[in-house]
Amino acid sequence: MSIGDLAKATGVKVVTIRYYEEVGVLSAVKRTSGNYRSYGTDHVRRLRFVRRCRDLGFSLDQIRDLLRLWAENGPSCAEVCRMADQHRRAVEEKIADLKRLASELRRISASCSGRRAMSDCRIIEALSASSAGRLRSRRTDAHGMIGVTW
Repeated sequence: MSIGDLAKATGVKVVTIRYYEEVGVLSAVKRTSGNYRSYGTDHVRRLRFVRRCRDLGFSLDQIRDLLRLWAENGPSCAEVCRMADQHRRAVEEKIADLKRLASELRRISASCSGRRAMSDCRIIEALSASSAGRLRSRRTDAHGMIGVTW
């Protein structure tokens, strides 16, 4: 099948398929006499796997590792389970961070009149994250507003 057919079969854009080939996530393909790429069912299966992994937030490095383990067909899937568990924990941490942020935004938005000077904007203050990027503590300002320390 052509690259366009592969794109239709997998829901992955042509430019993304080319990129995946370039970075080694999708193996290089045979070319026709007219120098067109020619894909098979293995490419469809692999690309669907890659797309599903990307949909679930796996990085390209993680996907490469999963593909390598899949190809090695080892006696155990323990490493795959470890990687999935590690990724799940990272996702749960992100969810917890987003829930804290959503809660803080609800609280701040409910008390914001939109009449403060930009330099005193509590929403901007709450969104200004440090390198950790996590809500660490709350403090009350002179106006009784609860701010956040990131």
